[in-house]
This record gives sequence, structure tokens and C-alpha cells, in this order.
Amino acid sequence: MKDIVQAAEYYDVAVIGYGPTGLVAASQLGAAGYKVLVIERWPTPYGLPRLTHIDGETARIVQACSDVNVALRDASPIPAFRYADGNGDLLMEVVSEGYACGFPAHISIYQPDIEEAIDARTRSYDKVNILRGWEARTISESDDWVNIVAHPSATDESAASERPREFTVRYLIGADGANSFVRRALGIERTDLGHNERWLNLDSENKRDFSAKIGSSTVFCDPARAYMHMPIGVKRTRFELRLLPHEDTKTWEAEQAGWGWLKERYDLGPNDLSLLRHVVYTFESRMAARWRAGRTLLAGDAAHTMMPYMGQGACSGMRDGMNLAWKLNLVLSGRSSPELLDTYEEERRPHVTTITQMSLFFGKVVNEDDLEKARQRDAAMKSGRMPPPPPFPKVEKGLLHRQPDGSIAPSTGGISPQGRVRRGVLEGRFDDVVGRGFHLVTNEPPEPYLSGSQLRFLADLGCRVAVMKDSLPDDRTVFDLDGEHSTYMQVHGIAAYISRPDFVVFGSVAEMVELSALVEDLRRQLCWLPNQDKVKALPVDSIA
Repeated sequence: MKDIVQAAEYYDVAVIGYGPTGLVAASQLGAAGYKVLVIERWPTPYGLPRLTHIDGETARIVQACSDVNVALRDASPIPAFRYADGNGDLLMEVVSEGYACGFPAHISIYQPDIEEAIDARTRSYDKVNILRGWEARTISESDDWVNIVAHPSATDESAASERPREFTVRYLIGADGANSFVRRALGIERTDLGHNERWLNLDSENKRDFSAKIGSSTVFCDPARAYMHMPIGVKRTRFELRLLPHEDTKTWEAEQAGWGWLKERYDLGPNDLSLLRHVVYTFESRMAARWRAGRTLLAGDAAHTMMPYMGQGACSGMRDGMNLAWKLNLVLSGRSSPELLDTYEEERRPHVTTITQMSLFFGKVVNEDDLEKARQRDAAMKSGRMPPPPPFPKVEKGLLHRQPDGSIAPSTGGISPQGRVRRGVLEGRFDDVVGRGFHLVTNEPPEPYLSGSQLRFLADLGCRVAVMKDSLPDDRTVFDLDGEHSTYMQVHGIAAYISRPDFVVFGSVAEMVELSALVEDLRRQLCWLPNQDKVKALPVDSIA
């Protein structure tokens, strides 16, 4: 009898997979007031770090989804990334000091803290239902709905006797990892971009202070065997070594092999470290052929995987979650037409592809095992002749304001600043003080330059206005405490700019008289539905 499916339950969005990507999407949609279902096959959180690095932009995402001080309580800035040869001699040091989005540009983190903090925020929303220990087995779609049948997962014995459950949702986000059931159920193939590698991962907790020895993020470009160490927040360390093509995975899966290597390379043993995790990973670079099938969208590792050499895999997935959440919010509320969702893959695929290619390049540099090529590489690094890495990509496709010739301004598609500001009695990071969502940031009040229709559009959009002018007696006045926003606008020659809920700059104007055209372009690109044509989203509880 347990195979009899229970009556269908209705939700606005289902998120299958509750790793970093799913956490961000569920948190943002829950904050927007939607009825969200999360299906995760593991009954409890993994509880160990997989990612160890985030950048400032990703920290800003964490800020939007959680109590960021709790999430980053054991984090520490990464001042530099070091590259050494097989003898341990320094080849090159890439300095990463500075700030981005109100946080250190690069941060060493303890992943369970971040996931716990986002989960706590997500669970605070009454309309979010998190089903752990369940897995989707069937997905089917009609014009208006996605139907999901979920069963108790074999990973959760306590739920084994429960009957399967059926869910009907408006949209489905497949964030269920590299072996995604959702992607396979849709019949979506992946392209293998090559350069797959096996690495042994050794995560440890330090029993004493080793900062002088292993406190920096260091990659050893040893042609005999590449290896590395990096901090995991404040008190933990990750060691990794490449498995050679002829080596047997099972040999290295034995803990004594890891301890033997740690003793040989670092003279460290059980009296120095507690081993938290010992696992062989196969790193791969693969891209799904498409990220959307009707009302189902792929995100994170379900859509793309990359080599770990830039520490951007999870960061990219969390960007996916932010991008999807604000667009689904507009579509579900009836403010934008579903065509808006086409911009998700249009924007995210090129961005992820560039990062994936950069990561592949670094992987080839690190793993060079030809002795002559490795010698040439080392010489180029030591002499400073190694070409600098390309700049980190910005969004260049999709929902962006374009110049008459089709190009985008230098600031467009980049990430908006987040300095310390004050408004009234509130003081702190820009997003916390001004609020989240769309931002119109100007040097003077925008009303004289916008029509009544455009002002109503911005209000319906929930766009927050920040006037960066110290002397204006207006409750929208924002005081730029560190000068970061004023400097940004001066450097780019900006009188006003609009940024999106995922912090991407939609566009800017050099003169306020151009603001009307910018706002009109935003309304058009959002596939905005006129008031008389809006179809307000019905509460799913009312649908029979």
C-alpha cells in the first residue's frame, strides 16, 4: 500500500537539491513570499567543507540570504595565492588584498557555517517546506504545471515506510548536482570540455598553530605530482594531491596512504592534525546542452561543472540561484511575462563558460608534467614574463542596457559597489541600509526626469532609490561614508545607474536627462506586463 501516491500538493516553485545553489534559490524565493518546496535526498546536511573559497560578490549573496556574520564567523581573508615549484621555491604570488562588494576580495570559509546560516533563514519563512530524506523519481510537465512524484530516499531509513507524495508546481529548479536526476529525466546531454583529473582531498582540523608552515594558499607545480594546501577558515586546512594516471584510486582511498603522504611532504601526523575527510574526487568540466526545458530550469552543478583551480564552482552556482530567483519573482507575481526566464541561460552560460575556460587554463599550468615545458613555465613565472590572467568576466549578454551601437558601457554588466553608508539612523553596508532588490542610485532626485508612468513602474518593481547627495533634506539621502559609491560614479562618469537584485549593473547614464530612456529600456527588457493585462498569481492553496 505504501506505493499509493498521496493527493497532490501545490507549490509555486520546487527546488530539487539543497546545496549552495538550492539554498540561495529557496532562501530568495521564500523571502519574496512564495510557497517553495525543497526536495533533498540526504536526510541531514553533509556537515563537511567541499568549497573553501568565496569571493566578495558571493559573500554579498550570502549576506542577502542569511545572517552573514554567523555565516562567516570562522572565515578569514586570503591575502594572496602562491605558486611554488617542486622544491617549494616561490614561482609567483598573486596578491588578492582589497575589498569587493563590502567584503574581502577573496575569503577562506568553512562551508557548513554558510549552509547552516542560509538554511536557518530559509526555514524562517512560513511558506517554505524542506523535505530532507526524499528524492524525486518522476517529473512530467503540462503547459501550466510541473508534476513531481517523490519517494523516501534510501538514505533515510526513518522515512522508508511513508507513501510517495505528488507535488504540482509552477516552476522547478534542478539544483541536484553533477549527477542531476532532473537533467537526466529531461534527457539533456552534457558536453565534456576535457582535462578530467583525480585528486585526493584531505581536510583536517589543526591541533596547533601551523600558520607559518601551511597558513597560506599555495599550489606546488611539481611535474612529478601537483599538490596544494589552503586554509579552511581559521582553524582547518585542506591538502590536495593529484593522482597520476597509472595509480589506483582504491590505494589512495585508504587513510594510511593520506597520512603517509602528509608525513613525507609536510612532516605532519595524527599528533598535529585531526583528519575530517579523506576522499578521492574526479574533477571534470562539463556543460549541459541547455539549461531550460519549459518550466524546468537547471542550475549549479546540474548545469555546469568546472575544475577547482579558481575556486568558482559553488560561487557560480550561487550566482545562478540569485539570477533565477529574482526573475521567477517577477514572473510568478504577474509583473513580467515568462519570456523573461529566457535571459537566465543567455546571461549565465557565457559567464560560466569564460570562468570554466580560465579554470581549465590554470589546471593545465599547474598539472604540467612534461619536464621541459615545466622548466619553461617556472622560468616565465619567476621572471614575471608569465602573462597575467584575463580579467574576471562580467555579464555581457541578456538583460543589459546597450549603447546605440549595441555595445555596453564599461560599468554595465559588472557588479555594483557596496560600501558603508548611512541613511537616517541606520549605518552599515549599502544593501542592509537601503534594502535589497532593484536600485536606482543617483546624484540628485530622479522625479523631474521621469514620467508618472515610469515612476509607477519603478514603484511596482520595488526599485529602491538612493540619492547620493550629502546636503539633500530627503529621507532617501544616503551618506557615502567611505566614498566608495561616489568614487565609482566619478570614475565611470555616471550621473545615475540602475542595478538588479543580483547586483549586476543594468545600465547607467552620464546625464540625468538620459534617465527616462534608461528606465524605459528596463521596463521593455523585463517583458513588463501592462496593468490591464496582468494576471495576478493565485495562491496555490486555492487551486483545486
